[in-house]
Amino acid sequence: MKKTLTIVLLLIAVMAFRFPEKHVRIFLIGDSTMADQPTDDNPQRGWGQLFSEYFTNDIEIKNYAVNGRSTKSFIDEGRWDSVLKQLQPGDWVFMQFGHNDSKKEDTTRFAAPQTTYRTNLTRFINEARSKGAHPVLITPVNRRKFDSTGKFIDQHGEYPGVVRDLSQKLKVPLIDLHKSSQALLEQLGVEESKKLFLFIPKNYFKKYKGKEEDNTHFTEYGASVVASLVCTDIKKLNLDVAKYLKPSDFKEKYEFELPKVYEPIFQLDTFNIINYGAKSDGIVMNTKAINDAIVDANAKGGGVVVIPRGLWLTGPIVLQNNVNLHLDDGALVLFSSNYDDYPLVKSDFEGVEAARCQSPITAENLTNIAITGKGVFDGSGNVWRPLKKAKMTEYDWKHLTTSGMVTDDGTWFPSAKALKGYQDKNIGKLSGGKELKDFEDIKDFLRPNFFRITKCKNVLLEDFTAQNSPAWNLHILLDEDVTIRNVSIKNWWFAQNTDGIDIESSKDVLLEGSTFDTGDDGICIKSGRDEEGRKRGIPTQNVIVDNCTVYRAHGGFVVGSEMSGGVKNMYVSNCTFIGTDVGLRFKSVRGRGGIVENIYASKIDMENIRSEAIYFDVYYQATDQTNPPLAGEKVTMPKIEIKPVDEGTPTFQHFYIDNIVCSGANKAIFIRGLPEMNIKDVNIDNAVLQAKQGIYCEEATDVSLKNITILSQETNPVITIENDNNIKLDNIQYKTDADLLMSIGGDRTKNIQLLNMDGSKAKKQTEFVDNAQSNVLTTH
Repeated sequence: MKKTLTIVLLLIAVMAFRFPEKHVRIFLIGDSTMADQPTDDNPQRGWGQLFSEYFTNDIEIKNYAVNGRSTKSFIDEGRWDSVLKQLQPGDWVFMQFGHNDSKKEDTTRFAAPQTTYRTNLTRFINEARSKGAHPVLITPVNRRKFDSTGKFIDQHGEYPGVVRDLSQKLKVPLIDLHKSSQALLEQLGVEESKKLFLFIPKNYFKKYKGKEEDNTHFTEYGASVVASLVCTDIKKLNLDVAKYLKPSDFKEKYEFELPKVYEPIFQLDTFNIINYGAKSDGIVMNTKAINDAIVDANAKGGGVVVIPRGLWLTGPIVLQNNVNLHLDDGALVLFSSNYDDYPLVKSDFEGVEAARCQSPITAENLTNIAITGKGVFDGSGNVWRPLKKAKMTEYDWKHLTTSGMVTDDGTWFPSAKALKGYQDKNIGKLSGGKELKDFEDIKDFLRPNFFRITKCKNVLLEDFTAQNSPAWNLHILLDEDVTIRNVSIKNWWFAQNTDGIDIESSKDVLLEGSTFDTGDDGICIKSGRDEEGRKRGIPTQNVIVDNCTVYRAHGGFVVGSEMSGGVKNMYVSNCTFIGTDVGLRFKSVRGRGGIVENIYASKIDMENIRSEAIYFDVYYQATDQTNPPLAGEKVTMPKIEIKPVDEGTPTFQHFYIDNIVCSGANKAIFIRGLPEMNIKDVNIDNAVLQAKQGIYCEEATDVSLKNITILSQETNPVITIENDNNIKLDNIQYKTDADLLMSIGGDRTKNIQLLNMDGSKAKKQTEFVDNAQSNVLTTH
């Protein structure tokens, strides 16, 4: 008995013990462009240091690259032997040398390309294979060098050719980083390519001595871009390690394929506004003191302008190059309520060049700027915005109307000038020879956007709160490389035209960790309006929106309706919309033109959505949409007619939406295109949507809805199809005993497919109306 018990216990122990799971490993050998660098207050990074960020945890990256090493010194110092001893069957060895092999003056490193360099690489390949490992050759990454005409100059001589030749002769996979990095540098050009490298003078980092020009070593941004070039070739070559590339949150997109955004850095010098005469008493105007500090910081090469704790009254603030405007925790910057402090300036209104009052904060044609810190900006927007009586309590209305002007329809305006602008329907458009002075009589109507950041590069907005805006809050216009992180935007729900953020005709933008609670759309993507927007022709592109929350707003994430310059490559994930009118909102109208495409949204959670959870409409402002009708309210459907396609016809295509949860909405999904230009290629997967009404789809082509649960209160019908083509409904779950699963209508409807669906749960599966033919429907 004891013997049997002992055997059982031993078996249990053996079964309980698990050998550590063997990871696939990639060994990196090379020089400083690949090597890990110190991360403590040091800007330099090797691309191998960022490489692991683009792989899953199922693979281990072991970086043995070292600064200043050539193939010769890597061998002579015993570094290759150290790697070789660790290699096991199935491992990979990625090797990139050449920068230091070419140093003829250094006998410890020089390896002639056709002799020693070739021999050393051959040794690495053969000895790695002898251990059962897989070698991969990488041509040396390019240094940055251009001639006086802007033509790129290659500095690597014969070394890349040797690597390519060995790859072919020894049948080794080749990642041609020399070729791809040259293409990248040529694409970026003389100035833009600098952000890849350490063009960082002294006094930017405590532990980095600084160098005015370093055309070899990478910033973190540069290292991530180069690492992505390597990943691109891994995918293209279909190497076995490609299966470990980290997928992003977005369908068929890897993490390395998402846009990269450069983040600015600043000198360590600080400029406290108190030293320029600023006083925190809520009475003294600090406009001059704050702007003097900014100008001085710029004149001295840049730095951080500090606004300490306290209440600081001010007029408009104008940023300068290389300056970070920093609000300490507890700082409250209160902008003046005096209209005279905000002169008329040439600005922009919904994509049209127009006269507007100067913004409280302006940055125009600047590089390397930031606004940071945990303080608060208050735009005194309550003295600018009109307000309707229906949105106020009787007490608040009575208090409000002790000043200003009230129209017959019960709208309050702050001044006679504001009312005149409204009555004249004058947006301040600068055309027909009109000048700024021509709009003085309606000046108060031309409300400024709170933050106007225009034609700037390398922008950081971080940690602050902005509240009580006169109009739009953050206007990102014609900018490049913009990071908005942990920003909070607050306005009353009745604050008219107070979009949270408008990203317009800009590229390479990261918006993350921010919250919006406002009186208009929350996160808005635009690119100009109608003919003016098409003439400008600059799309908004390469935008990442991650981990943001939108409370009360007209829309959570919105594209349009001013999208005439085009919108493409949007990546929205991990966002929460609570109490917005619409969740995901894509809107336009005939006359806009422009192409909206390649829009990705994933992991979006919504609660208490007043109208549609997911909304596509090119009849923007039609009275039947956005706000559900009140009891007895008459709703007029837009007239559907086919018109010729022209430059004003908007195009919506290539949408990929998945992992959506909505608890409460008026409509789950609403899609409505034009008969002459259908909304095309919409893919919605893996969604659970609780709403009053289900799915409505009209004038759309190539729509795929898969693994969607629709829990609608109204089930007659659950799904409406009207003049659509090639619609695939796969595994759509709905309430048992629904009155009608599908209503299919319209003589233009073709090819409707039902897959993996149980139509027997509904009292009636399908009805065909408005001349739709029953043979358009197939069931699989």
